[in-house]
Amino acid sequence: MSITRRSARRSVRILGVASASAAVVLGLSSSALACNIRDFKAEAKCDGDKGIIVVTDTDASGTPATITVFLKNNGGVETQIGKQEVKGSAEGAPVTFSEDWKPNATYRVHVKAANIVDEDIENGLTAPSAACKTAGSTPTPPASSTPKPSPSKSAPAQSPTPTPSDSASNSAPASAAPSNAPSPAAGSSNLAETGANSNTGLIAGLAGALVVVGGGAVFFGMRRRGARGDS
Repeated sequence: MSITRRSARRSVRILGVASASAAVVLGLSSSALACNIRDFKAEAKCDGDKGIIVVTDTDASGTPATITVFLKNNGGVETQIGKQEVKGSAEGAPVTFSEDWKPNATYRVHVKAANIVDEDIENGLTAPSAACKTAGSTPTPPASSTPKPSPSKSAPAQSPTPTPSDSASNSAPASAAPSNAPSPAAGSSNLAETGANSNTGLIAGLAGALVVVGGGAVFFGMRRRGARGDS
């Protein structure tokens, strides 16, 4: 059976269309498996009462990527929260950043995967409007001021217990020092000692008078004896 030119042209045309279709299918398949920024998702979650940021990589090609998270502050200033490596999978490979985020805080999440992806996750990340709370926790009542204990009254100081020697010396009256002065005669009063209201002056006067009278009598007697001897 001879092949005409017309049949040959038709065969070449069919082969060309098939090759082009195969190329398109392969291109689409490779594009679908290639790492893409849409393979990354960022979320602000709670781990108990602490905040965390989770970035999930669903890149089926498993291309290693570096995730960097920045906190956007007022005035356009950014603070880097952390940087981690991740290798994606069709099921999703998550990486967690410990970040106790504030309500409505905004973050920028940057992805760098080889020479394929080097850009931010679209629209960034905004934290929820409510802060994290422990499930089932009740608000803690404000701490009441603890009353200060009143100062205790100290027991009155006790006087030291006197020793026997001190008691004897304090209780016994002081003995009078011995004196060389003669003790007054029994029955004599203090008036006799001092001479007040006594008859000593009267007796002395009478004694003096008697002495004078006796002397005069002796004088006159001797004179009278002399006169007799002369006669």
